[in-house]
Amino acid sequence: MGAIMPAVRLDRVSKRFGDHLAVDDLSLEVPVGSVYGFIGPNGSGKTTTLRMILHILLPDSGRIEVLGDSRTAIVRDKIGYLPEERGLYKKMTVRRLLRYYGELKGATRSQVDHEISRWIDQIELRPWLDAKIEALSKGMSQKVQFIAAVVSRPQLVILDEPFSGLDPVAVDALSKVLVGEARRGATVLFSSHQLDLVEDLCERAVIVDRGRAVTSGTIDELTAGADPVLEIDVPSDQDGRWTRDLGEAPVEVVSIRNGRVRMTLREGPGTAADRAAVVLDAARRAGPVNQFSFDRRSLAEVFLGLVGRPADQDTIEVPPEVADVRS
Repeated sequence: MGAIMPAVRLDRVSKRFGDHLAVDDLSLEVPVGSVYGFIGPNGSGKTTTLRMILHILLPDSGRIEVLGDSRTAIVRDKIGYLPEERGLYKKMTVRRLLRYYGELKGATRSQVDHEISRWIDQIELRPWLDAKIEALSKGMSQKVQFIAAVVSRPQLVILDEPFSGLDPVAVDALSKVLVGEARRGATVLFSSHQLDLVEDLCERAVIVDRGRAVTSGTIDELTAGADPVLEIDVPSDQDGRWTRDLGEAPVEVVSIRNGRVRMTLREGPGTAADRAAVVLDAARRAGPVNQFSFDRRSLAEVFLGLVGRPADQDTIEVPPEVADVRS
């Protein structure tokens, strides 16, 4: 048997808008049936890349294959897409709109109605099925647009910031849906600034910055391969003031939250155990220590270490309206 083709393959893809290089020699593969995270700061080329995968934009160089075909327009009906810029027909009812999107992708009315019935119960939209879109809240509208992306049972689901603006209950509901889509055999590719969700939901991810891939791999590979983090919980010192007493100790504080301090040990005199003992002594002087342990870095901490800024911090990029004009 031959090797299984990836759902998406980019081979040295580049895209330029005037003097701005939005995507720079980017290569990646998204395995079939996976939930794959596409992460990077604002302006790192994520949306441009997703639009090229969808054939909305064409690359200046390189090759893109989607569902085994380089003619990405040919497989468009097999792809569901949720854009970052939401937009629905406000005068349509939820039922009519979902039927429209499903039939647009080639599904029959009976197939679409079956999927609508399934989805609206999962995402708790049944009372709104015959309401007009304009009557829905922002969160409800986003749920409808998500269902519109999957109602035709696409083989590939591409989501650009799907959780943006949703409350925790809605985030949990959509998270379960994404995992369910992968279990039925679909491939889910999504971008998000919420790296805790990417870490929880995805099997693999790529980190991009300034249009280039910084690193990629399974979530375990990305987090286990980084330097471990020492986590110390001193409840009596909520602000972690005791860390100021470490002086020249070879440590770097990663975060302080509600008395819980995460830090990395840098190279220095003695063993790692010796350096950790210095930290423990300083913590004990501040009060009882509830936890003192080594942990792997979170995906957000790995991201910050590699990129040097948080995922929601902007990179200079061509404004969307310029990109749209040049598409």
